[in-house]
Formats: sequence, C-alpha cells, structure tokens
Amino acid sequence: MLFYEIVRFMVAGGSAVAFRTRIEGRDKLPATGGYVLAPSHRSMMDIPFAAWLSRRPLRYMGKVSLFRIPVAGWFFRRLGGFEVARDGTDRKALRDSIAMLQGGEVLLVYPEGTRQNGPKIQPLQPGAAYLALRAGVPIVPVGLAGSEEILRNHRLKFPRFRRVVMVVGDPIVSPPRDSGVVPREQVDALTARLHDALQVVFDEANDLR
Repeated sequence: MLFYEIVRFMVAGGSAVAFRTRIEGRDKLPATGGYVLAPSHRSMMDIPFAAWLSRRPLRYMGKVSLFRIPVAGWFFRRLGGFEVARDGTDRKALRDSIAMLQGGEVLLVYPEGTRQNGPKIQPLQPGAAYLALRAGVPIVPVGLAGSEEILRNHRLKFPRFRRVVMVVGDPIVSPPRDSGVVPREQVDALTARLHDALQVVFDEANDLR
C-alpha cells in the first residue's frame, strides 16, 4: 500500500500537475465497496490519470507478456495489476476480477477495449457490464479528454502539455439478480446504458478543455 501511494504521488500526481488536470464530479466515486471504474480510452497516459482520479487503490488487468518482464512484472503487480489472456478465454482472471469487486476493491476497465481516436465513444466491449452484473456492483463512467493530444504525433520527442479534463458521471447501479447466471440481454442493456453515459461525460470533458 505504501509503495502504491508513493508511486501514485510521484507519477500520477506529477502527470496531473504537468497537464493541468481538472476533475469534475470526483465526489460521485463510491467511498466504500467495490465498483468498476470505466473511463474513455485515448492514450496510455489514461492509466496515471485514472490513478490520480481515484484516491482508492486501483486493480487492473494487463496482458501476460508484461508480467513476464523480470522487473516490470514485479512493478505492475505491486501497483495492482494482474494477468489476463488477450483472447478472452482467461477464466481465472474473470474469477479474480469478480472476487476483487465483491471484496470491495476498485477495478479499472476500459470498456472501449483498446485505445481509440476522436470525439465519439466507440462500441463497447461487454466485459465491464458483465463484471458489474456478476459481482453486483455499480459502474462509474468517466470522460477523460485531452490525453489523446499528448503523444498524438509519434515523431515528437517531447509530449504536448495540453490540459486534461476528467468528468465523473453518476454510478450506474446493476439490477438485482436471483441467480449466478447473467442473461445476455441484461449485459447488452447495461452496456448500452454505459455507452450513452460515457458519451455524455466525454462530451462534457471535451467542452471544459
């Protein structure tokens, strides 16, 4: 925990200062209990920005190859990361994610999947909604604007120090279930609600820049 806080202060806090980060609606983040933190995704810099947004430690998935790098793997684990197979068949990562959420932890999931471009939220992957439904926890949409422009031109030797804005939306509460089975229609409905909510906060974040 101390290691996480030190790195968060140095890396995430330093990024927040360097990019003049503005946060709206941080008080909407649940103070206790597990939830899925679901930001828009435009840059690798979204990770430290999300860590600065949440005062509670984050858990997040990473591809297996990252954890096989001797020093980096240890570093990622100490910072809340855990391995997941990229082909979507990793049942252990799924079980671990549900256990973390039910245990009161915060799980960072980018529902757009990979990094995207532009002002429109792309079609979402169903994972965030499924995990929230399966664990019985809310999803919190976050519009994160400005990070795309930091390293948009890969020929640049230095990042562009543009303002970054994060807008937190109202938590989306998962409907109660009578069994452990999560119907596909519930996953699709919650994914659609998340998409709409994420577009709203992403638009607000872009407007505030």
